[in-house]
Amino acid sequence: MRPYCLLPLFALAAAAFAQAPGNLSAAESEAVVVTDAGTFRFEFEPAKAPRHVEQFITLARQGYYDGSAFFRVVLNGIIQGGDPLLKNPKTARNLWGTGGLSLLASEFSDLKHERGVVSTIRIPNKPDSDGAQFFVCVSPQAALDGQYSAFGRVTEGMDVVEKISQATVDAAGLVEKPVRIQKVTIERKKQEPYLTASGAELERTVTLKTTLGSIKIKMEPSWAPNHVRNFLKLVSTGWYNGTGFHRISKDFVVQGGMGSTRAGAPYHPADRWVHTIKAEFRPDLKHVRGIVSMARTADPDSADTSFFLMLAPAPHLDGQYSAFGRIVAGMEVLEAFEKEEVNGETPKRRLEIIEATIDPN
Repeated sequence: MRPYCLLPLFALAAAAFAQAPGNLSAAESEAVVVTDAGTFRFEFEPAKAPRHVEQFITLARQGYYDGSAFFRVVLNGIIQGGDPLLKNPKTARNLWGTGGLSLLASEFSDLKHERGVVSTIRIPNKPDSDGAQFFVCVSPQAALDGQYSAFGRVTEGMDVVEKISQATVDAAGLVEKPVRIQKVTIERKKQEPYLTASGAELERTVTLKTTLGSIKIKMEPSWAPNHVRNFLKLVSTGWYNGTGFHRISKDFVVQGGMGSTRAGAPYHPADRWVHTIKAEFRPDLKHVRGIVSMARTADPDSADTSFFLMLAPAPHLDGQYSAFGRIVAGMEVLEAFEKEEVNGETPKRRLEIIEATIDPN
C-alpha cells in the first residue's frame, strides 16, 4: 500500500505560515494536545529540527491533527499518533500508520530520545521519508537516537502520555480503541512565575496550611533572592500542595517539600519549572529556631524544592545552606511537629502541606 502523501498541501501551508504576520516564534510557542485521555503540552526544539518544527506548527494551525488519534503504543515506552487516515473511524486497521508520510527529509541531531521527547515517524528503511505522524517517548529509547528526527519535549502532562501508553493492544501493537486527538493548538509557551519579579515583588508572606495547623513564612529576598523566587513559584502553582513532611529531627529541623512525597500524584504541571538553584550562602545569617532554609545534596548548587524549618540553633549550617525566610506566625505549630512520634527521623503518621498560598499584600 502506497503511503498517504500530502506534499502539495504542506507546501502551501508552509508558505502561509512563513508569510503570516504576528505569529509567535517556535521558541515562544508550545503545542497543546487535547486527547480523550487528557491534555499534554510540548515545547519545540527549532535549533535541532527547524523544518519539522515548522511543519508541525503549520499543520496544527490548519487543524490537520484534530480528530486523528494515537493508535500504536508500547507499554510505558512510546505512543504514536497523527495519522490523518484515522480521522475516518472506518479506516481499516491494516491502513493505520500509512497516512501523512514522505513529507520531509530527515533532520537528525544530538537530541536524545529521552523521556518526554517528541519525534517524527518515517517509513522504515526508507531515508528521508519523514511525515506528519509523531511519537512521544515515555521512557528513554536510545536505539532511536540519530535514526529519527526529534523536534520537541513534553513540558506538562507526562501522566497523560503514560496513560495512553497503557492502552490495550493487539499482537501488532495497535490499540484496541484509538485514543482520539480532539484538538492540537499552538499557544504561547507558559511563562515561569516570578521569573522576572522585582525585589519588591518578592517581599511576600506564604501560609503553609499543614496537618498540624498553619505556619506563616515571611520571604527575605535580601538574603537569597533566587531561592525566594523559586519558593514563590512553587507555591503560586500549587506544586507544594499535598507534599509531605518526611523528616523530623528533634532539636534540629522539620523537612518537607519533595515531589516524591505528594500523595497519589507524582506529576504536577509545574514540574517543568523545577530546577536546581545556585547557592546563595550568607555566613552572617544564623540558622536559629524559626528560620526557613533550603535542603541540598553535597553539591552546594543542588537545592530545588525541599526545605526545612529550624527547631534550634545549628551553627554548622551557617554559610553552608541558603536561608530564605523566617516564620512570623505559627510557632505553636512548629512545637506540635516537635511532639510528633517518629521512627528515627521519619514521622509515624503522614504529615503534609495541605495547601500553600501567598498572602495578599
